[in-house]
Amino acid sequence: MRPALIFIALACASFADVADAQRGTQVAGAVTVTNKGISLIPALTLGKPAAIFDVAITNGALGFEPQFRFGLDGKPWTFIFWGRYRPLRDGKVRLTIGAHPALTFKTITVSPGGGAAPRSTIVTRRYFASDVYPSYLIAKNLSVGPYYLFSRGLDRESFQHTHFVGARANLTSLPIAGQLFIQFAPQLYYLWMDGAEGTYASATLTLADRKLPFSIATLVNSPIHSGIAGGQDFLWNVSLVYAMR
Repeated sequence: MRPALIFIALACASFADVADAQRGTQVAGAVTVTNKGISLIPALTLGKPAAIFDVAITNGALGFEPQFRFGLDGKPWTFIFWGRYRPLRDGKVRLTIGAHPALTFKTITVSPGGGAAPRSTIVTRRYFASDVYPSYLIAKNLSVGPYYLFSRGLDRESFQHTHFVGARANLTSLPIAGQLFIQFAPQLYYLWMDGAEGTYASATLTLADRKLPFSIATLVNSPIHSGIAGGQDFLWNVSLVYAMR
């Protein structure tokens, strides 16, 4: 594992250790290793094995939830710095509003000229995004709601305008045997990126044990119709998640 990955893993563990030290503040973290890095936006999918580091620091209705994604070769993929506000957290109606700056990294080949051999370099693209997610609790373990995200690219080479509109359902903590339970989150969504558009179906299925910090998750994403470059492929992965609380 590269030094950058080790540093972030230690940071996540340190945050988890001090969760009880800060009154009113809750801190949690997770490390995910997956056979294929898949993005919420299919065109930004890494497409190879990846490690994802999540930290969630919450105090009342406010939260800071950064996420660091790397390829398993140690190269950065995406850094996202979510700020969250949850004015409605209890009862049947809930609301989450968020915003974040983000950095995405891509390896390209450049030709220096003058007879020099082509070389690989990492370029960075900057984005700012915001989202809103109202949901309604139908039953103890079932909620549904619409989701909207808008992203603005801050570089000329980035996707300048992205609109993501989804319909989500979340089935949580459904017991299957003993301490084992599953979580299932299907979604239909429409994606618009600089004039190109597509519709997709996706779902996440997680298998976990209440006594263990490990879980196994799989994500599938299938285009129904897509004219977005890089968004026409059926995507799936399998991930091992270690949660730190």
